[in-house]
Amino acid sequence: MSLAADVAATLQPGFTGTSVPAWLERAHGEGLVSVCLYGDNVADGEGLGPVCADLHHRMPGALLATDEEGGDVTRVHYPAGSTAVGNGVLGRLDDLATTRAAAVAIGAELDALGIRLDLAPSLDVNSSPDNPVIGVRSFGSDPDLVARHGAAWVEGLQATGVAGCAKHFPGHGDTVVDSHHGLPRVTATLDVLRERELAPFRAAVEAGVAAVMTSHIVVEALDPDRPATFSPTVIGVLRDELGFTGVLVSDALDMAGASAETGIPEAAVRALAAGVDLLCLGSATDEERYVAVHAAVCEAVASGRLPEQRVAEAAGRVRALAARPARGPTPGQVARAFSLSDAARTWLASPAPLAVVQVDSTANLAVGAVSWGPAALGAAVPEAAVPAGAKVAVVGRAVGADHPARATADRLGAAGHDVVLVECGWPRGGADVETYGAAPVVARALLAVLRGEVVLP
Repeated sequence: MSLAADVAATLQPGFTGTSVPAWLERAHGEGLVSVCLYGDNVADGEGLGPVCADLHHRMPGALLATDEEGGDVTRVHYPAGSTAVGNGVLGRLDDLATTRAAAVAIGAELDALGIRLDLAPSLDVNSSPDNPVIGVRSFGSDPDLVARHGAAWVEGLQATGVAGCAKHFPGHGDTVVDSHHGLPRVTATLDVLRERELAPFRAAVEAGVAAVMTSHIVVEALDPDRPATFSPTVIGVLRDELGFTGVLVSDALDMAGASAETGIPEAAVRALAAGVDLLCLGSATDEERYVAVHAAVCEAVASGRLPEQRVAEAAGRVRALAARPARGPTPGQVARAFSLSDAARTWLASPAPLAVVQVDSTANLAVGAVSWGPAALGAAVPEAAVPAGAKVAVVGRAVGADHPARATADRLGAAGHDVVLVECGWPRGGADVETYGAAPVVARALLAVLRGEVVLP
């Protein structure tokens, strides 16, 4: 890989809005691996499904990440609120099976969306009752309890195939300043740090956590001058003393504790030099910020401030994390359940642009009013919006002889479009593509087939 591609692999931008910006797609083509999703990316009434589907389509293989802690911090259920209890409640219940089950539920939701890295759990021991940023995000104030439940949460989440990220190393619990707005300092002795702050991270490492997030706090007993994100000494404790070999992720570099004095590009250089692998650039990242950070890292290598091997090492770890196998079936595996007519295979071979039209289909009471098909992923257009010259997949479910999808297909065919009829329910006969299901995970596989990303034998 080139230096430019390696640098891109170490960056994790967010973006604003519910449409994937063109610059992000270009950056992926130049080596970008990971994107972080925030509440601003949630579409009204549709959640993160449409933007996740679009990201996977435009940036195949990308490592999507988000902060889905449960409780107060949620992205999937933003702004309505999480359906999962948070760590504070789980710690009070003190039942490891319940904690694992809560994490499994979160992981299953993320896996269905194709989000492969959860920036959770928070393993801070909330020893300061006046802590303005952790509080109920912590399992509690007892290090042993936090360690036990943190390990159980990691095990539950990662059993779903979603990678966990223990945060905020080496522990943000004994602080009274929010690092989003300032630079907190921890004054505890080294012995206290080892017995309190480090215990949960040690347990998470032993549980096999895939990633750890650094915090923008000064831990005076370890490094009185540099925040943890920029301290080789603090990061050395994680690598050498705790034995962590996975991906080290920075907390967002747009936070005041990281970049208020230096700016984000310089913060990125310092974090990489200290040993961080994946740089979270923040929710409001635009092309200008991304390009500036990328250029600053490249310049730091050229000037000798930052060893090129350090960048290559970080990029390799990020790419390995992105390549972790998913627990659930891939789109290609799901698509093997599909049936295709000869006409569908001919249609698929056409180079014409694709349009998908989904026709409303009344569900039974067992199903209810749940999103389904390509429309659930934001990939369908109204019949009137089909562009001239497009080949069209008309999607319905329970497509009997009198189903309106058939009339829609006939109209589009009469208008000169090459049309296939897709059945997402139990086949009634006459459809060109039969998927045997309409859930979004099946719809994602259907889209992969229709777009030519998955080719069936």
